Amino acid sequence: MAYTMRRADYYHTTIDDEPGQAYRVLSQLAGQGINLLAFTGMPVGPMRTQFTLFPEDASQLREAARRAGWMLDGPYTALLVQGDDELGALAKIHVRLFEAKVNVYASSGVADGKGSFGYILYVRPDEYERAIRAMGI
Repeated sequence: MAYTMRRADYYHTTIDDEPGQAYRVLSQLAGQGINLLAFTGMPVGPMRTQFTLFPEDASQLREAARRAGWMLDGPYTALLVQGDDELGALAKIHVRLFEAKVNVYASSGVADGKGSFGYILYVRPDEYERAIRAMGI
């Protein structure tokens, strides 16, 4: 199984839940040349949404947020995995972390349907270095 794994810093911002908010945020970022490695949106209450932004360049994101008046929470650290999709690919990653006694407390992934996948692993800050060593990064 071929994959790459790297550190990915991420930030949260919480906004009012209204039609078009994801479009507004994402188009503002794209218009400023900010490349995102990953993006998620989750409800946090009946009328608020939390976006999680994984920028390629964190300083660019922080500057864009300052200009837009967004409050960013972070940075936090996750692991970004990109690789060849095959049966059991994620299990092979998780077994290495399990053997190193690293707890993955959240994760999210997607396959592109053409043989590749992307996967984000969230581990506790006090376990991050152990995770890095376990994965040979």
